[in-house]
Amino acid sequence: MKKIYSTLLFILLLCNGSVWAGDVEDADAALRRNDYTTALTKYKIAALKKDAYAQTQVGNFHNEGLGVIQDYAEAVHWYKLAAAQGNVFAQYNLALKYENGQGVVQDYAEAVRLYKLAAAQGNAEAQTNLGAMYTSGQGVVQDYIRAHMWFNLGAVKGYSTAVKNRDIVAKWMTSQQIAEAQKMARECQARDFKNCD
Repeated sequence: MKKIYSTLLFILLLCNGSVWAGDVEDADAALRRNDYTTALTKYKIAALKKDAYAQTQVGNFHNEGLGVIQDYAEAVHWYKLAAAQGNVFAQYNLALKYENGQGVVQDYAEAVRLYKLAAAQGNAEAQTNLGAMYTSGQGVVQDYIRAHMWFNLGAVKGYSTAVKNRDIVAKWMTSQQIAEAQKMARECQARDFKNCD
């Protein structure tokens, strides 16, 4: 009896997983066809099953107003669910919402926290935005060395905005400060972006 129960449970899990994957694949295909209604429906099915990618996509639909009325608060809801599971794009998008006060009360410190999570996963845009936060002192103490470090990390990944911003902030720094920032960037990269701040 236990063997039959185990086999049935395995089949149920296998079928459930394939339907789940199918929903995301169907949603992606519908999105490529610009069929936003079908895509959103399929993403929501997977999102309700706690698929972080699908949750992020549902957030994106509400953020951009694709097939629905644009609703930043609803986007934030879905981004929070996916970010809590470690989805780098949800973390980055949620950070943008907190930085800009869209769908949430503006909170630079929370934006920095979320950018750090995404930056630790190697997201060049999050690294660059962290550099901007350190440059302006939003959510953190103004620190050109850390700003340069984060811009440099984004620049290494080929992000042109990071290159431009790194070069701008470098004009406000001494050669010793630049050397320190470059050293910090190398060390951060060697640690795979962990514990860089």
